Amino acid sequence: MYFICIMNLRLISFVLLCVTVIGCARRGRPEGGPRDLEKPIMVRAIPEFKSLHFDEKEIRIYFDEYIKLQNVNSQLIVSPPLKNPPVISPLGTPSKRLTIKLNDTLQENTTYTFNFGQSILDNTEGNILENFKYIFSTGDYIDSLQIRGTIKDAFELEMIENPTIMLYPVKESYKDSVIYAEKPSYVGSTIDSVNWNITNIKAGTYRLIALNDASKNYKFNPKEDKIAFQEEFIEIPGDSVFQIRLFREVLPFKLVSKPKEISKGHLIFGYEGDPEGVEFEVLSPTTSDFKGVFSRDKEKDTLHFWMRDYNLDSIQMVVSKDKMIDTVDIRLGAEEMDSLEVSFSHYGVLHPNDTLRISANLPIVQADTSRFYLIDQDSVRVPFHTVLSENWDALDLFFEKQLQDNYTIRLFPGALTDIFGMQNDSLKVQVRTGKLADYCSIFLTINNVDRYPVIVDLINDKGEIVAKKYAERSEELQFLSLEPARFKVRLIYDDNRNGKWDTGNFLNKVQPEEVYYFRNVIDAKANWEVIESLSLEP
Repeated sequence: MYFICIMNLRLISFVLLCVTVIGCARRGRPEGGPRDLEKPIMVRAIPEFKSLHFDEKEIRIYFDEYIKLQNVNSQLIVSPPLKNPPVISPLGTPSKRLTIKLNDTLQENTTYTFNFGQSILDNTEGNILENFKYIFSTGDYIDSLQIRGTIKDAFELEMIENPTIMLYPVKESYKDSVIYAEKPSYVGSTIDSVNWNITNIKAGTYRLIALNDASKNYKFNPKEDKIAFQEEFIEIPGDSVFQIRLFREVLPFKLVSKPKEISKGHLIFGYEGDPEGVEFEVLSPTTSDFKGVFSRDKEKDTLHFWMRDYNLDSIQMVVSKDKMIDTVDIRLGAEEMDSLEVSFSHYGVLHPNDTLRISANLPIVQADTSRFYLIDQDSVRVPFHTVLSENWDALDLFFEKQLQDNYTIRLFPGALTDIFGMQNDSLKVQVRTGKLADYCSIFLTINNVDRYPVIVDLINDKGEIVAKKYAERSEELQFLSLEPARFKVRLIYDDNRNGKWDTGNFLNKVQPEEVYYFRNVIDAKANWEVIESLSLEP
């Protein structure tokens, strides 16, 4: 009996010990830890990578960890293209093996490249095995020709990550429109944020294209993609180093939504593209006293039309630009009318280089300057003149500003009249300028400029353009009375002399105007005069 009790006691102790150990093990199990940032690695392939005299119908590729496939049907680029797409598995199931089943008769003496783009990820953390390639040849050798180059944004200083570099073969049937509808034959890899290469290319003539490829489908969509291109076809073998610049095209102008009335006498038109130069013709009504004006929304792709004859039942007009012509009919009947609201661009401090702007929510058709009143801190009248904006929604007030002075601006009733005949109430604003010691000045010389005119921008730490100069010859550029900051300098070659940067167009073979950012940062503090000489690198 005693022996049995001892055995039971030992058994119970052993069980308790096991439970305690298991419990301790569970409590001590590590949770989390450093995130796995490693990409999957191919450990072997059947047939082997870069096999010669390939004649198989199935390829098996093994990895060191479980992978999953994402958008493989749109991401996979086979070069040269296959008539029937291969079957890739497994789809939707994590696996350490990737299988490719071929459904085509392969060409003789040809190097084939299967570029998986961004489609292979590790199963746990989603780390992408970028531009993984499986290569083989049906002949005696692997094509080894390659090209390389650099890529940058045509206007912005910062470059997007992983742009897609592509080659399209140029044959008798080639058309530039192929980039909108078909995948390329070769896809390159970006080595870092600037450099790229494309390898294992067959000798021939090609079109070189790059995209930011927002949809990851290897096709150019101008609404969402930036594009870069080499103007001439490239010969391989031949030149092997290329510099290309990404830019966003301006879409052709067109109306994208049906015009509608949002308040009495106020219509809006949704559009895409560049509205500069768009024309409107009112077909009905045709009364001689009909009055209407258009303006462009500052924040949205919307055109506004205000008309004085707001009691009409309908209006018909033609909207046209270049080859685009659209006739629109709009039913009217809104009951409420917008009220005139006027505001000033500055309250308190007015920088010496700034312009005081009077903005309105409705088109201003008349300004009576006899009802304007502007005095300085000594109550002395200050001469001024006004300029109505092309958009009809603002009046700029120009006057000579003195440092360390106070100004009072009054608008008496009737100073402004909108399209509906409504006028402003009495308005008043007081502004002041700082003292000389509050500001800095920069005297800038730029060397090695190979052509003129150029636009020179000063950009602060916030990315804002704080000053701009237009130079038509080599000269010292004076930027006076600036807010202290650390400035970057941007130079734009204004080749068409229109005073602004112009983007490119692929089909028209127009490259964007050249932009150069200087590496130097100009540190200008309050009460400083900085003399700076910069040089364009050859």
